[in-house]
Amino acid sequence: MRRWRLPAGLLASLALGAGVAQAQGVVTSPAPASVDVTVYRNPSRSAAQELDLDWLGGFALVSETRTITLPAGESEIRFEGVAGGIVPQSAIVTGFPEGIVERNRDAYLLSPGTLLERSLGRRVTVRRTSRRTGEVREEEAVIRSGAEGAVVLQTAAGFEALRCTGLNETIVYPEVPPGLSSRPTLSVRARSAQPVTATVTLSYLAQGFDWQANYIADLSPDGRTVQLFAWLTLASSDETSFRDADVQAVAGRLNRERVEVQEAEASPLSLRCWPSARTSDVGMLDDPRANGRGPPPPPAMMSPTAVTSVSEEEMSIVVTGSRIARPEELGDLKLFRLPEPVTVAANSQKQVALLVQPRVAVETVFRSRLDPSSTEESQATMRYLVTRNRTAEGLGITLPAGGISLFTRAGGRRLLIGQGSVADRAIGDDVEIQLGESSGVRTTVSEGDFGDDWTDYTLTVTNDQTRPVRFEVEFSLDDDERFDRRSAPRQRRDGRPLWTTTVPANGTAIYRYRLLEIEPED
Repeated sequence: MRRWRLPAGLLASLALGAGVAQAQGVVTSPAPASVDVTVYRNPSRSAAQELDLDWLGGFALVSETRTITLPAGESEIRFEGVAGGIVPQSAIVTGFPEGIVERNRDAYLLSPGTLLERSLGRRVTVRRTSRRTGEVREEEAVIRSGAEGAVVLQTAAGFEALRCTGLNETIVYPEVPPGLSSRPTLSVRARSAQPVTATVTLSYLAQGFDWQANYIADLSPDGRTVQLFAWLTLASSDETSFRDADVQAVAGRLNRERVEVQEAEASPLSLRCWPSARTSDVGMLDDPRANGRGPPPPPAMMSPTAVTSVSEEEMSIVVTGSRIARPEELGDLKLFRLPEPVTVAANSQKQVALLVQPRVAVETVFRSRLDPSSTEESQATMRYLVTRNRTAEGLGITLPAGGISLFTRAGGRRLLIGQGSVADRAIGDDVEIQLGESSGVRTTVSEGDFGDDWTDYTLTVTNDQTRPVRFEVEFSLDDDERFDRRSAPRQRRDGRPLWTTTVPANGTAIYRYRLLEIEPED
């Protein structure tokens, strides 16, 4: 299929049509003078889940400022360049002298397919160019089919399919059919008693946005502090770019009901011709064995070292970190204001600096959750990084949810030693980050003496590291089990018995306890 292009005649017709429309009271605002974008996170995405441009469940509040000149009387004002994921029912327009009469979301985008479909039954011009002589011939035709499959045209000579004659053919449209826009457009109708130039504000919600924090922590050689840095990552899967926007990100969970939004349509154009053969031969045309050559070979695989260029409209990540986002109160939520205008580009991610904390006191803790009567083989423990979100520990700031990567230095190199996630944490909260499984600190439960209604057990914790470690174990008891009072743990967490200890470097720690069998209550 040849590449679609709009002929010069069509472009001239577009310009003429636009001038006529303007005279009839249609006013077009091509772009905002300034724009403000506030991004809200996907309320159903957990802190451990990464952003996915194919499915961003957050949203944005977009506020645009535009200067519009209105003629006297009633006019249609077209706001071009709004977000493709706009929720039309959320749009608020202020600044018109007498308010607005109605508003509409133009759902069809200008494309070869939609241009053809909206011209069904209309008269167009078919331009044919001879490949041999370069001679150009034109004749009138009426479009009789849609954009899928063969495009059927009716001319004075009868019916034919576009580009099936062997000539270079194209369609010249006299005008753009009503309702087609080259960019996402919101239109409103407004009245004015006299001509006036007004500065109006258009605010609306738009789907297809999200954001999260991404933390990077460098662990000190003694394991007692980290240098903490965080990026604020903004993501947009929308087709519209907002350049030099004032951007905010809101942390917290909002109750938001699902809203059905009609997506803008921009259909491709698919052209096919009927086969030049008898009807009895049609089935053979689809069979690669019919010509004796077999099926075509599979396409060559791309070299693993190949580099693919990515345009601005495709996914990209832009990083800028010269200044740090400022946290502000927003009721029960937290708002992070970017310190300078940035471009929220279409189908892209952008990162700006969120925080820098050079010395945060931390402790590494190894934890297990065990069935106290289980005597399975040696089990690995889970490693956590814990601290308090207080100034005394080097924090004392709002921590939005996001992933974290922990690094340390070994042999003069910076190495990754763990990855986890951080939930939203207010000032004063405990901060616990699960970094992954540790095979160096392990647990084993062995069975000892027993009686009619009791059994003795021994929990052994081993540590192969060169420094002592803090260890915690939560016990999950069955309904018919109880610890003997003399050996029961003295602490509890979330209702479960908790035993804590310090395991020496390259050493072991032992906890002996007795379990009682009891009759469960009815």
